[in-house]
Amino acid sequence: MYKLLLFILFMVGWTLMQAVQTDGEMAMQTLFHGKHAVNRAAHAGAQQLDMGALAEGRLWIDERAAAAVAQEYLRYNLKLGDDGEPLPGSYLRESPSIVAFEVINSDREFPYTYRNMQYDYEVTLQRPGVVMIAYVPYTRAFHVIDPIEWHIKGTAELVSG
Repeated sequence: MYKLLLFILFMVGWTLMQAVQTDGEMAMQTLFHGKHAVNRAAHAGAQQLDMGALAEGRLWIDERAAAAVAQEYLRYNLKLGDDGEPLPGSYLRESPSIVAFEVINSDREFPYTYRNMQYDYEVTLQRPGVVMIAYVPYTRAFHVIDPIEWHIKGTAELVSG
C-alpha cells in the first residue's frame, strides 16, 4: 500500500515539474515572438521618410507616420485586433502596449547615444532611427510559475543606400 501512495506522490511531483517546464517554454516562445515583433515594428517605423525633407536633401523620419506604421506592424506581428486585444491564435492573452517610442532625427549629432533610465536602455545610433520599448505581459498557462512581464526594446536606423 505504501508503494502505491509513493507512486501517486511521485506522479503528482512529476506532473508539477512538467507544468513548470511547459510554462517556461511557452514564456520563452512568447518572448521570442515579442522581440521579433518589436524589431520589425521599429524597422518599419524607421523607414518612414519625410518626402519634403528628402527633396531638400535631408534624411528626416516623419514622426507621426513612423508611430502609426510601427503600431500597425506590432499589431500584425503579435496577432492583435484593431483594439489591441489578442486575436485567436496569438501567443498573448493580454494586451501589450508601447511604453516608449522616440524618433531620432538628423537634428542631433551622430553618433547619438539614446538613454532611457526608466527602462534601463542605452543604444548608440549612427544615423536617424527609431527606438521602441513595448510592455508585453505573459499570462501563465498552469499558474505554477510567477506571472512574467517584459519591457522589450528595439531600435532601427534609417537604411540608406
